[in-house]
Amino acid sequence: MDALWSIAAPAFATFFVIIDPVGLLPMFLTLTSHMSLRTRRKTALRAVVLAYAVLLIFALFGKGVLHFLGISLPAFRIAGGILLFVLALEMLFERRAARRKKNVETAAHEHEEDSADSDDLWVFPLGIPLLAGPGAITSVILLMGAHAGKPAEQAIIIAVLTMVLAISFGLFLLVTKFDHLINETASRAISRILGMILAALAVQFVLTGLHSAGFAIR
Repeated sequence: MDALWSIAAPAFATFFVIIDPVGLLPMFLTLTSHMSLRTRRKTALRAVVLAYAVLLIFALFGKGVLHFLGISLPAFRIAGGILLFVLALEMLFERRAARRKKNVETAAHEHEEDSADSDDLWVFPLGIPLLAGPGAITSVILLMGAHAGKPAEQAIIIAVLTMVLAISFGLFLLVTKFDHLINETASRAISRILGMILAALAVQFVLTGLHSAGFAIR
């Protein structure tokens, strides 16, 4: 049980912080404000399924892609850790929210120009990059790579990913009924707390990468 927890807990923290289901709720409401309840639910389901498919592909074949490109896993861990640390800084200083808001505004503008493309919102920006963005893709490759050659442990990683996306879908469904309860100030506070956690996880990725590359880390 301790071994299971030692794998599942960090993976859950990483995915939950990176995907940030709570922080996505106001953006989901903004994007789907013109939709009926049924269409909102369909959009949420499609976005989550798309994000899951993308992340699952990288989970299963990401290491092979890196090998094909001649990129070692330690190098990717270091680069990925730096990327996640930058994302953490964006969360702490609210730049990530501004970037996501810009994606939402872009998608909304495109929808106004051509209402026939409203179904595309589940692809961009909901599915990609809000749910399955660079940070989530990097995280799933790093976590799967950390347990390479251990199918049981990798299955735990995929199960945790599935759980986080299921939570995201559940929150999307819930918020369609209780959208008046979403408080932007509380969302910002939660985002900053998650940013601190992500910063620590990012540093750990870098340290692990340096150690795997042969550097003595104490």
